[in-house]
Formats: sequence, structure tokens, C-alpha cells
Amino acid sequence: MATRVAAAAGLAVITSYLIAARLRKNSKAVKLTTAFQGKIRLPTSVTPSRYDLELTPKLDICKFDGKMTVSLRIVEDTKYIVLNAADLTITDKSVWLRSNTSRQMFWPKSVELHPEDEILVLAFEENLSLGEAVLSMEFQGTLNDQMRGFYRSSYKINGETRNMAVTQFEPADARRCFPCWDEPSFKATFKMTLHVPVDRVALSNMPIAEETRSSPKMKTIKFEESPRMSTYLVAIVVGELEYIEGHTPDGRSVRVYTEVGKTHQGKFALDVALRTLPFYAKYFGTEYPLPKLDMVAIPDFAAGAMENYGLVTYREAALLFDEKVSAAANKQRVAVVVAHELAHQWFGNLVTMEWWTHLWLNEGFATWVSYLAIDHLFPEWQIWTQFVEQTVDAFRLDGLVESHPIEVEVGHVREIDEIFDAISYKKGAAIIRMLQTYLGADTFQRGLVSYIKRYEYKNARTEDLWSVLSEESGAPVKELMDSWTKQQGYPVVSVQLKSEALVIEQSQYLFSGHGGDGEWVVPVTYCVGAYKNKMSELVRLKTSVLSTHKLIHDKQANSDSDMTSQDSSPDLSKDWIKLNVGQTGFYRVKYDDELALRLRSAISAGSLEATDRFGVLDDTYALCIARKQPLSVLLSLMEVYRSETDYTVLMCMTNVSYRILKVVGDAIPSAAKDLKHFVSNLLLPSAERLGWEARPDEGHLDSMLRGELLSALVFFGHEDTINEAKRRFEAFLKDRESPLLPADTRKVAYTAVMQSVKSSDKTGYESLLKIYRETDVSQERTRVLSTLGASCDPAIVSEALDFLLSPEVRNQDAIWVLAGISGEGRDAAWSWLKENWKTVWNRFGESVLITRFISSIVSLFSSDDKADEIKDFFNANSAPGIDRTVGQSIERVRITSEWVKYVQKEEGIVEKIKQLGG
Repeated sequence: MATRVAAAAGLAVITSYLIAARLRKNSKAVKLTTAFQGKIRLPTSVTPSRYDLELTPKLDICKFDGKMTVSLRIVEDTKYIVLNAADLTITDKSVWLRSNTSRQMFWPKSVELHPEDEILVLAFEENLSLGEAVLSMEFQGTLNDQMRGFYRSSYKINGETRNMAVTQFEPADARRCFPCWDEPSFKATFKMTLHVPVDRVALSNMPIAEETRSSPKMKTIKFEESPRMSTYLVAIVVGELEYIEGHTPDGRSVRVYTEVGKTHQGKFALDVALRTLPFYAKYFGTEYPLPKLDMVAIPDFAAGAMENYGLVTYREAALLFDEKVSAAANKQRVAVVVAHELAHQWFGNLVTMEWWTHLWLNEGFATWVSYLAIDHLFPEWQIWTQFVEQTVDAFRLDGLVESHPIEVEVGHVREIDEIFDAISYKKGAAIIRMLQTYLGADTFQRGLVSYIKRYEYKNARTEDLWSVLSEESGAPVKELMDSWTKQQGYPVVSVQLKSEALVIEQSQYLFSGHGGDGEWVVPVTYCVGAYKNKMSELVRLKTSVLSTHKLIHDKQANSDSDMTSQDSSPDLSKDWIKLNVGQTGFYRVKYDDELALRLRSAISAGSLEATDRFGVLDDTYALCIARKQPLSVLLSLMEVYRSETDYTVLMCMTNVSYRILKVVGDAIPSAAKDLKHFVSNLLLPSAERLGWEARPDEGHLDSMLRGELLSALVFFGHEDTINEAKRRFEAFLKDRESPLLPADTRKVAYTAVMQSVKSSDKTGYESLLKIYRETDVSQERTRVLSTLGASCDPAIVSEALDFLLSPEVRNQDAIWVLAGISGEGRDAAWSWLKENWKTVWNRFGESVLITRFISSIVSLFSSDDKADEIKDFFNANSAPGIDRTVGQSIERVRITSEWVKYVQKEEGIVEKIKQLGG
């Protein structure tokens, strides 16, 4: 990674000096030095305090005009003002600066744009007066189709396609709307004025202060001035919208805006927001900072949602919920996403990271806090049990050599998109939960309250948070957490029972099976025989001894004379021992054979809670991938879960089974049928319990589980499930209101239909396209798209991929087709990607979506030869911003290749699978 040029005064001066020297040498064609090109942060000699912005979006021709006046502080002698601008045309003669101190006017001798570095340099003849000043300029830009900056989205009114103007500035695209200091640390206030057609709704971060009619067809809207905030949080939406509204207990307006006719789909999100805001205000000890909150469903939106201050924008599927068409999983996603974005109003917007190295302070905390809120709103969802899935997603990325630390150095803005990943979001959330468990919930909350009050409307770094939490708790927070944020990876803790003591050894876990040199301060929790026998220790060394004798001593010391036999001290010679209780620590555990056997018995006896049953299974699976345990051990463990009913644990079972089938299918194809039969038999009891149709008293988790289990049975070739899915699909084709195929099971039927589609009979494929074309509900469209690639016929897979490039599919939704591609379709998908790479890059290369094309297709393979081929292709077709994704995807291929070879050599594995599938 490029070395960050910090905002320290010395380096800022050097940066300014280098620019100045280059300007003196060639004022007409400024080029930054090679050493700094693409890597500098803006100098701090001039900083903004307030922007007055005036924008006129021209929706019919997709252009916009802008005028800006910025209040500045000039704090160092300089002849240059350096700020960010990209894809803009600056009207040179409109640029002027006036000193508030001397009242002197300055006109730049040159106005130079540097497209490669997205920098605008204004050079003046003489040093600017120190103190307050005002900078003014006019500019023009394009409402682009890249879903970033100031862009256009489309919608239909009475069959007519119309344009909407939308902003998406995170991480560094405000510069595509107006020239600005486009870094998080340059906070300022914003006063926005918009000139828009009279029949359009115009929204920004703040409420409307004044609205006037400027002509028969145009109106001028002035918004209240915002509080201090970073440029990436500024937002504008202009379009034909409707809304529903509610108010928080303290009177703040909360609205959900949608396309005309869809407001009923916003009721659930509105309810979640109205209940979440007061919860956060109490938890953070600070009221929601703005007078209103608007949430807007945008038809074209690259990410899931964006936390713009007071004007949160969403994909339709992440905000809208239709009782008839949306599944239970869609409902949960809406709730979690809304809670995540509203958490940012405090953690991210009120207190903002100083630079993108600290992105995890925004995203990790918002992810963790969203689960806290959902547990408060919907305790029956058992969301903290589901949280372990977030941890596993982080494990899967952080077990790669090509991972990165939580605090990752960022140079050029093109490097930022790739760190909006499972490390920043999910590992960040996981280590926060680990820290909260270590410090205690009350202490941790008090620390967060102090942190927000100390840094509100300011910027902070990771070490600032650790400092506050240390003050509050008296614990060595920095020592503990630096080992988790400043180095990549995580440990596997190997445990043995020796002489009534637990001897543990930590080493870095890597999927490759190779050793790493990482060492962590690990808050280890463990219990013996029962959850009441729980202990914790902070482990700093590679090899340590856990003091189980202290557990026994404390148990005896606290015993009462009337202790019953069930309260006897734990017996280390025979009781089960579970490390990482509740899976709250970000590490894996490897037990010796005796302890592993005891845990299997504990699972069979129902002694372990769901999170721990999940952890034992997923840790064993991870050890198999790394070739630290044979596949037969994992398969034997899976047998113990035959009676499992918990949603999250069964999700782990299905996900592990999918990946085992991929490896076995490539390693020993003859065993694949028996493996499918084995997995089907494991899942059938729960699937039969749930059936195809919901019960009146059914809970949310059962509703979600039904579709997942039936989909798995279809995937594993269970004939009765496949035939029933097809029967129900035929009924649905005849009657879209048929109760035989509600939302929770539609994907099951769509997948069953597509798996049997061939070039010789495309009826099922065409039926799904008809459903896609008839619906205007985004969740139903993505449901169809995610199954179109499920055919085993390469020609159908290619046709489905061609369809994602058609005008019928919005750019944001194209990636859903990739999700349905199976192992049978991977060669066709890879050939398609190579043939269409230039088209794919030109269309998606300027958004975060491009990485999904690479990872979704490349990661399907499992041979070194294919890894070499993929590497050669991307070496010959390199592009900015994808190196990390390509490296990670190729590493996954090589890891699977090694596992395939390991399974091929495993003694007795064929017989084992045959026995299980019999």
C-alpha cells in the first residue's frame, strides 16, 4: 500500500512547497512529482469553514450548473489553494478570493485541474492574506450514470421514463459535484440552494428554510445551514417522490420517500426508524443532532445504503418491504440496514474518522450497534445468535494472506473502495463485541458516551477511542486492541488438558495451512461442564496455562452448606470444556481428541447453547480447509446435529455442506451422490417440521429457515422437494396470488425450475423472465435474477449473463445473476467474463460492483492451473482498484485446490461418505 502523507503541518508544508515549485517551473502544465503523485492528502494551509452552494440540475439533458462561495481560514503563507475537483468544468474568470481582514481581492493567475489526482490548484501572484477569506467560483458538471458523485437515476411515471438527480459522495466523490476539500477531516457547515422544476421534490440534509417560484416552471429552494460535517455526508435528491411521515417522542420529523405509488412499502422501515432513534439517543447519551430525518428509496444505487446526515439514501430492496412479495429475510435486512445507517448519525456523522485508515470506526461500530438496536426492537429474532454469521464472514476474508489489517494505510482515493469489506464492517464489529464482553456492557457504554461527547462535530482516530475506554475502565484497552487492529489475521487457539490444567497455544490461522507470525492479546473465555462454571483470562503469550484450578477454588469458596448435588465442582477428568463461550472472541479453537469427543457428547445431550454449537462446527470446518483435520472428522461431527432446530446453527450446517460438496465433487466425483444423500437426510427432519406453508403462530426465524432448508434440499438433489417446488411454481404461473408459493419459498421454486432448464427447452427460463418483467418490486426482481444462472447448461448460463448487460437490468442489480452460478456453470461464466471484460469494466469499473464480478466467478474454481490462467488474464488486463480483489480470489482458488488434493489422499474417505449416505 502507498504510504499515507499525514496531515501534519510539516508534511503539509512540504506538499504545498512541491506543488508551488512545480507551478513556478511550468505554470501551464502542472505535474506533481512522481513520489507524491496519487498519494498526497491536501495541504492544511487553507481550510474551509462554510460552503454556500447553489446548484441547478438539468434533468432533461443530465447536466448541472453550480456556484460556490466558501468561507476559508488561511493559516500559513501561501500563493496556492489546493482542493479536490473531478469531472467538472471550472469557469476560470468566475474564480476570485477576498480577504476579510484586508478586504483585498485576489484573482488567480492560473486555474489548473489534475484529472489523475482529482486536484484543483489555484495559483495567485502574491501571498494570500492570513486570516478569514471568501473564495468564489462557478462550475458545470454531468449527471453521470455511474451511481457516484452527482448522478442520475431513472423511474417511470405513467410509462414515461424520467430522471432523478441523486448524490453518492462516500468515499470521495463530492468533488464530482462541487470543488471542495474532499477529506473527512475538513469539516465545515453547508448552506444549500437548489433550482429545480416546480413539479419535483428536492431534498437535502437540512429542512427547507425558504421556497420561492423563480419562473413558471422553476422554483428555488433554500435549506437551513447544516452543522459541521464532512463533504462525503452532503446529500441531494431531486425527483417525483411521495412520503409517509411519523414523529419521534421529542417531535422530530421522520419521513420515508419512495417513487409514486410505493409509500405503503415504507411503513415497516418508518416504524423501525421511529423506534431506533430514541434508543440510540439514550444509549449514546446524546440526542439525534438534526431537526429531521429523511430516508429515500433510490431506484439506482450501488451500495445498500448511505448514511448522509439527515438524508439517508437506500436501494429500494434495503428500505422497502411489501407484505405480499417480500420474504421474512427481506424484512430482517430492512431492519438491520436502517438500524446501521441511523447508528452512523452518531458514529460517523457526529463523530467522524480522521482519515479512511480509520474507516472501521464508522462501519464496524455501525454494524455492531445495529445488532444492539435490533435485539432491543425484536428480541424474538435472536439477532445476537445470528451475529456469529457476521464473524464467520470476517474469518473467511481475514484467513487469507491477501487480507489486510483493520487499520489499513490508504494513499490514493482509488484504494478506498476495496476496504469497504468484511474486515472494516464485520471484523470491526466482531472485535468491538469482544471488547464489550471483556470490559462489561455498562462500562463499555459509559465509555462510548464519553467518547461521543468529547469528539462531537470533530474527527477522531482509533487511539482516541481506546484512550477514552481506558479512562473509563482502567483496563489496558490499547494493549489489547492494537494487536487486533494493526495486524491482519487472527489466532487459532489449540487446547489440551494436562494435569488438571488447560494448556493453550496460539498461532495465526491461515486457510492455506501455512504458519503466520501474528501474535495477539486474546481475551479467552471458557467453561467446564456448565455455563455457570465460566472463567476468563487475558492471554498474551503464544503458550499459556489457563488456571482451571482457580475455577474450582472459586466454586468451592462460593458454595453454600445446602448445595445440591448438581452444584458440585466441575470434574476436569470427564466434563466438557468449551473455549470462546458464546463465540464472543475473534479466534478459532482446536481441541485435542479427548476434549473434542466430550464436546460432541455435550452437543448430543443438548448441553451447549446455539452460539457454541455453531462455533464447534464452524471451527472444525475451518481446520479442515487448512488441512489441520481430516474431512472424516468434520463429517462425523455433522452427524451429531441431526436433531438441530436452531436457525443460525442450521444455516451453518447448510453453508458448510455447500462447500464440502464443492470440494468432494472436484476431488472424488463418484462420492458426490452419497454426500448429497447424507446432507439431505441431516436437513430433512427440520424441513419436514416446517413444511411448505407457514403456520398461523409461526415465528420470524421459522419463516426464514423454511426457504433456506428447502433451497438446500433442492441444491442437494432431493427429488421430492424438487418435484414439489416445480408443482407449486406451475400453480404460481397460473395465479400470482396462489397461496402455494408465498414469498419465503419462491426462490426455492425458481431454483428448482432453473436447474433443469436446457437449451433444448427454455420454458422455465422464459417463465422467470416474464415474472421479472411483470413486477416492479425490487426484491422480487433480485430473487429472479439470483436464480437465472443456476442452470447446468453452459449456454443458458451465458445467456443469463448476457441478460445482466441488457437495458432491462439496472446496473446495481446485475451482480445478482452471479449469485446463482453453480460449479457446473463456472467454466461458462469465466469464458463469458474474459470475452466481455472490456464491456464489464467500462460499465462497472467505476463502482464497487466490479469486485463482485471478479470474486463471484473466480472463486468458484479449485485448481492451480485455473489459478495460473486467471492470474495471467488479469496481469494482461490490469485495472485500477481491483488488485486486492484479484489477489484474494486467486488465493481462494489455490486454497481450495490444496484441500481437494488433501481429500483425494485421505484414507478411507470414500468409504466414510458411502457409509454416511447409505
